[in-house]
Amino acid sequence: MSLAAPQARTPRPPHRPRKVAPRYLLSCALSLLGNSVAGVVLPLVLLATTGDALAAGTLALICAAPQFLIGLVGGALIDRFNRRNVSIVSDMLSAASVALLPVVDMIWGLSFGWFVILGLLGAVGDIPGMTARDALAPAVCERDGRSLQKFMGLTQSLDSLVVIVGPALAAFLMGAAGAVNALWFTAVMSAGAALVTLTLPRTVGRTGNERALAGSAAAIATATAGPGLVAEAWASLKSGAAVLFVRDELLRSCMLVSFGIVMILGSLQGLVLPVHFTAAGTPELLGYVLSAMSAGMLVSSLAYAALASKLRRRTWFIISLAGMAVGVLALGLLPSFPLLLAGALLLGLFAGPLSALLGFYIFDRIPEGNRGSALGTQNSLTLAAAPVAVFATSLIVEAWGAGAAALALAVCWGAATIWALTTHTLRDLAEEDGSAAAPSDVRTADRNAGPAAVGAEHPSVLAE
Repeated sequence: MSLAAPQARTPRPPHRPRKVAPRYLLSCALSLLGNSVAGVVLPLVLLATTGDALAAGTLALICAAPQFLIGLVGGALIDRFNRRNVSIVSDMLSAASVALLPVVDMIWGLSFGWFVILGLLGAVGDIPGMTARDALAPAVCERDGRSLQKFMGLTQSLDSLVVIVGPALAAFLMGAAGAVNALWFTAVMSAGAALVTLTLPRTVGRTGNERALAGSAAAIATATAGPGLVAEAWASLKSGAAVLFVRDELLRSCMLVSFGIVMILGSLQGLVLPVHFTAAGTPELLGYVLSAMSAGMLVSSLAYAALASKLRRRTWFIISLAGMAVGVLALGLLPSFPLLLAGALLLGLFAGPLSALLGFYIFDRIPEGNRGSALGTQNSLTLAAAPVAVFATSLIVEAWGAGAAALALAVCWGAATIWALTTHTLRDLAEEDGSAAAPSDVRTADRNAGPAAVGAEHPSVLAE
C-alpha cells in the first residue's frame, strides 16, 4: 500500500476589494430618478394648490438667492469634508424636504409658505449633494482601476436613460396615486441613494484637507487657520467669473448660449407646459412630453458621438441651432398633444449635438487649474438665472396667458439663435482643441480660490 503524494495547495488569490463603481452608479441613478419625478410633479402640485402661475415664478425667485449662495458654499464644503458623508447628508435632507410635503398636506394643508420653507430645505440638500457626488467619480475610478473618461461616458448614458424614464414614471404615479402622493416616491429614492452611498468605503470620499487633518497636529492648526467658507466661496466666484466671461471670447459666447438654453427651455418645461396641461385638465401628460424630449436627446447624443468627425463643428452647430428653433416654435404654438409630442421629440433630436458641442468647448477651454472655481461659478449662476427667467415668464402668463408666454419664449429663442449664428466669435469654430488657443494667462490658478474640484461632471447645458 502506497501513500499518494500530497497535492500542492493552490495559493489563495490576493484579496481584492469589492468594486464600488456599481454602488456609486446605483446611488446616482436613484437620486436622479427621484429628482426627475419631482421636477414633473412639484410644479403641478404648486399650481393645483395655489391656482396661480405667478406663485410658481415667485417661489423660483425666492429660492434663487439661497440656491446661488449654497452652490458657492457647497463647493468649499466638498473640499473640506468627506465627500461621501456630504452626499449622504444631502440626500437625507432632500428626502425629508419632499416627504414633508404630503405630510403637511395631510395635517394642515399645503400653502405657498410651506412650499417656500420646504423648497429652501431641499435646496440645502440638493446642490451640495450633487456637487459631492460628481467629485466622488475620480476616486471611485481610481479604486476600481477604471478609465475616468469611459466611466464618465457610462454615467452620462445612465443619466440620459433615467431622465427618459423619470417623467413617464411621474405621469404614471400621478395617474395611479395622485400628484401629492407621487412625491413619496421621490423621498424614497433620495433616502435609497443615501443608504447605497453609505455602503461605499469612507476613504473614497476623503479630501486632501481630511488627509492633512489625519496626519498631524500641525496640519490641524494650519487647516484651522485657513480662510473661512465664505471667503473661499467669494474667491471661487471671482476666479470662476474671470475665466468664464473675461479672458476667452469663445468660452464667453458658449456660456451665453448655454444660459439662453437653460433660461428659455427651463421656463418652457418648468412653467408654461405645466400651466397648459393643468388648464386642460390633463397634468399627467406633461411627463410624456418631457420623456419624448429626453428620448430625442439620447438618440441624437449617441448619433453625434458616432458621427462627430463626419461633419465640421460649425456644420453641427448650425444644424442643431436651426432644428432647435423649429422644435421650440412647435412647442411655443401649444398645439394638440400628438403635435406637442412630435415637437418635443424634434427639439430633443437637435438639442443633443448642441449640448455636446457647448459642453466640449466649455470643458476644454477652462484651464485645469481653474476648473473647480469655474464650474462651481457656472452651476451657481445657472441656478440663479433659471428662476429669474421663470419669474419673468410667470408675469407674462399671469397677464396674457400661457399661449402668449410660449410664443414669447419661442421669439426669444429665435433671437438667441440669430445672435449665435452671426456673432463673430462663433462663426469659425476651431477644429483643433481649444485649450491650445486659450490665452496663457488663463492657466494661472487663483491662489485664493482653493483647490480645483477634480472630476466634475461634464457640464450639460440642458439641465433636467
